[in-house]
Amino acid sequence: MNTQSFDLPDPHYQPEFYADVPLKRLISWAIDTVIIVLLVVLILPFTAFTGLFFLPLLAFLVNFAYRVICLANGSATLGMRLTAIEFRTSRGMHFAASDALLHTLGYTLSWMFPIAQFVSVIFMASQERGQGLTDMALGSVALNRRAS
Repeated sequence: MNTQSFDLPDPHYQPEFYADVPLKRLISWAIDTVIIVLLVVLILPFTAFTGLFFLPLLAFLVNFAYRVICLANGSATLGMRLTAIEFRTSRGMHFAASDALLHTLGYTLSWMFPIAQFVSVIFMASQERGQGLTDMALGSVALNRRAS
Protein backbone atom coordinates (compact mmCIF):
# COMPACT_ATOMS: atom_id res chain seq x y z
CA MET A 1 0.00 0.00 0.00
CA ASN A 2 1.28 3.43 -0.91
CA THR A 3 0.68 5.96 1.85
CA GLN A 4 2.19 8.87 -0.04
CA SER A 5 -0.18 11.59 -1.08
CA PHE A 6 0.33 14.87 -2.84
CA ASP A 7 -2.10 16.42 -0.36
CA LEU A 8 0.18 15.75 2.63
CA PRO A 9 3.41 17.64 3.24
CA ASP A 10 6.46 15.88 1.86
CA PRO A 11 8.90 15.05 4.68
CA HIS A 12 11.87 15.87 2.42
CA TYR A 13 10.67 19.30 1.31
CA GLN A 14 8.66 20.30 4.39
CA PRO A 15 10.33 18.53 7.32
CA GLU A 16 8.95 21.09 9.80
CA PHE A 17 5.57 19.32 9.67
CA TYR A 18 7.16 16.10 10.94
CA ALA A 19 9.78 17.54 13.32
CA ASP A 20 9.60 15.96 16.80
CA VAL A 21 6.21 14.35 16.07
CA PRO A 22 7.13 10.91 17.52
CA LEU A 23 8.23 12.53 20.81
CA LYS A 24 5.12 14.73 20.85
CA ARG A 25 2.95 11.64 20.27
CA LEU A 26 4.55 9.97 23.29
CA ILE A 27 4.03 13.05 25.47
CA SER A 28 0.44 13.44 24.28
CA TRP A 29 -0.22 9.75 24.93
CA ALA A 30 0.96 10.23 28.55
CA ILE A 31 -1.24 13.33 28.95
CA ASP A 32 -4.23 11.50 27.48
CA THR A 33 -3.65 8.54 29.81
CA VAL A 34 -3.77 10.86 32.83
CA ILE A 35 -6.96 12.50 31.50
CA ILE A 36 -8.61 9.10 30.94
CA VAL A 37 -7.69 7.92 34.44
CA LEU A 38 -9.15 11.12 35.89
CA LEU A 39 -12.34 10.65 33.86
CA VAL A 40 -12.70 7.08 35.13
CA VAL A 41 -12.19 8.24 38.73
CA LEU A 42 -14.80 10.98 38.22
CA ILE A 43 -17.29 8.51 36.75
CA LEU A 44 -16.96 5.95 39.57
CA PRO A 45 -19.14 7.82 42.11
CA PHE A 46 -21.90 8.10 39.49
CA THR A 47 -21.97 4.29 39.29
CA ALA A 48 -22.34 4.11 43.08
CA PHE A 49 -18.84 2.60 42.95
CA THR A 50 -20.19 -0.54 41.26
CA GLY A 51 -17.87 0.49 38.42
CA LEU A 52 -15.06 -0.98 40.51
CA PHE A 53 -16.42 -4.44 39.68
CA PHE A 54 -15.98 -3.85 35.97
CA LEU A 55 -13.18 -1.28 36.09
CA PRO A 56 -11.23 -2.61 33.07
CA LEU A 57 -14.36 -2.47 30.92
CA LEU A 58 -15.21 1.01 32.21
CA ALA A 59 -11.67 2.23 31.48
CA PHE A 60 -11.80 0.66 28.01
CA LEU A 61 -15.11 2.37 27.20
CA VAL A 62 -14.00 5.75 28.52
CA ASN A 63 -10.72 5.49 26.59
CA PHE A 64 -12.49 4.53 23.37
CA ALA A 65 -15.16 7.23 23.67
CA TYR A 66 -12.60 9.90 24.64
CA ARG A 67 -10.43 9.18 21.62
CA VAL A 68 -13.29 8.98 19.11
CA ILE A 69 -14.94 12.18 20.38
CA CYS A 70 -11.70 14.15 20.50
CA LEU A 71 -10.45 12.96 17.10
CA ALA A 72 -13.82 13.59 15.46
CA ASN A 73 -13.96 17.14 16.88
CA GLY A 74 -10.60 18.53 15.93
CA SER A 75 -8.49 15.66 14.63
CA ALA A 76 -6.53 15.59 17.88
CA THR A 77 -6.94 14.42 21.45
CA LEU A 78 -6.47 16.94 24.27
CA GLY A 79 -2.91 15.72 24.76
CA MET A 80 -2.20 16.18 21.06
CA ARG A 81 -3.62 19.70 21.19
CA LEU A 82 -1.30 20.54 24.08
CA THR A 83 1.71 19.29 22.09
CA ALA A 84 0.52 21.04 18.89
CA ILE A 85 0.04 18.00 16.67
CA GLU A 86 -2.99 16.72 14.78
CA PHE A 87 -3.99 13.84 12.54
CA ARG A 88 -4.69 14.27 8.85
CA THR A 89 -6.19 11.81 6.39
CA SER A 90 -4.34 10.67 3.28
CA ARG A 91 -6.03 13.59 1.47
CA GLY A 92 -4.72 16.10 4.01
CA MET A 93 -8.13 16.64 5.60
CA HIS A 94 -9.04 16.68 9.30
CA PHE A 95 -10.56 13.48 10.63
CA ALA A 96 -14.29 12.96 10.19
CA ALA A 97 -16.23 10.82 12.68
CA SER A 98 -15.66 7.70 10.57
CA ASP A 99 -11.90 8.35 10.42
CA ALA A 100 -11.82 8.89 14.18
CA LEU A 101 -13.71 5.66 14.79
CA LEU A 102 -11.47 3.63 12.48
CA HIS A 103 -8.28 5.12 13.91
CA THR A 104 -9.41 4.47 17.49
CA LEU A 105 -10.41 0.92 16.57
CA GLY A 106 -6.99 0.31 15.02
CA TYR A 107 -5.26 1.86 18.04
CA THR A 108 -7.31 -0.34 20.38
CA LEU A 109 -6.59 -3.49 18.39
CA SER A 110 -2.87 -2.75 18.38
CA TRP A 111 -2.93 -2.55 22.19
CA MET A 112 -4.66 -5.94 22.31
CA PHE A 113 -1.67 -7.48 20.52
CA PRO A 114 1.55 -6.32 22.21
CA ILE A 115 3.78 -7.34 19.30
CA ALA A 116 1.71 -5.20 16.94
CA GLN A 117 1.94 -2.26 19.33
CA PHE A 118 5.70 -2.72 19.63
CA VAL A 119 6.07 -2.78 15.84
CA SER A 120 3.82 0.27 15.59
CA VAL A 121 6.00 2.24 18.02
CA ILE A 122 9.14 1.22 16.12
CA PHE A 123 7.56 2.43 12.87
CA MET A 124 6.56 5.75 14.46
CA ALA A 125 10.09 6.31 15.71
CA SER A 126 11.92 5.23 12.56
CA GLN A 127 9.90 6.30 9.52
CA GLU A 128 10.12 9.73 7.94
CA ARG A 129 6.36 10.28 8.28
CA GLY A 130 6.22 8.79 11.80
CA GLN A 131 3.27 6.52 11.00
CA GLY A 132 2.25 3.60 13.19
CA LEU A 133 0.49 0.49 11.90
CA THR A 134 -2.96 2.05 12.14
CA ASP A 135 -1.75 5.19 10.39
CA MET A 136 -0.23 3.12 7.61
CA ALA A 137 -3.43 1.10 7.16
CA LEU A 138 -5.60 4.24 7.01
CA GLY A 139 -3.08 6.45 5.24
CA SER A 140 -3.30 8.95 8.08
CA VAL A 141 -0.40 10.91 9.49
CA ALA A 142 0.30 13.00 12.59
CA LEU A 143 1.65 16.47 11.77
CA ASN A 144 2.70 19.55 13.61
CA ARG A 145 -0.25 21.91 13.57
CA ARG A 146 -0.08 24.92 11.33
CA ALA A 147 0.08 28.24 13.15
CA SER A 148 -3.27 30.04 13.14
